[in-house]
Amino acid sequence: MRPLLRDDFDALYAVASDPLLWEQHPARDRYQAPVFRKLFAESLVSGGALVAVDNETGEIIGSSRYHGYNPEAREIEIGWSYLARAYWGGVYNREMKKLMLDHAFRFVDSVIFVIGVDNLRSQKAIEKFPSVREPELRTNATGSASCVYRITASAWRQFDRPELE
Repeated sequence: MRPLLRDDFDALYAVASDPLLWEQHPARDRYQAPVFRKLFAESLVSGGALVAVDNETGEIIGSSRYHGYNPEAREIEIGWSYLARAYWGGVYNREMKKLMLDHAFRFVDSVIFVIGVDNLRSQKAIEKFPSVREPELRTNATGSASCVYRITASAWRQFDRPELE
């Protein structure tokens, strides 16, 4: 993982242009160039966006970002995560989340993941971690409902995760 750079657009769009990446996501049109260009610009401005790089090939294989740091609550969100389909089902998503969680818990006590109710792949992935799904759904400005999962620093420190090492 490394910070997102303006020059990463082409490589990242090559990943994001696959419509199947977005089929369960509330914004299913992110594979379209104009829509992705807006997401990319927002990611750059956020200051918390990262790209995932395959260490063997040096290729960009996906992205994720931190958002909504709340210093009073000592909380941050991790989201906007996606990986090229060739990297689904392996260690890549787990490793990406592990790196981001390890870093976040140096500064916060809680990390949340806001996941669309139809995004079953992402829900199943985060449920492999010591996450707790909050009972209330969150609705955004467009009316899309999302589940909120929370991982606390204490649960993360106690989590037996040999498969993540």
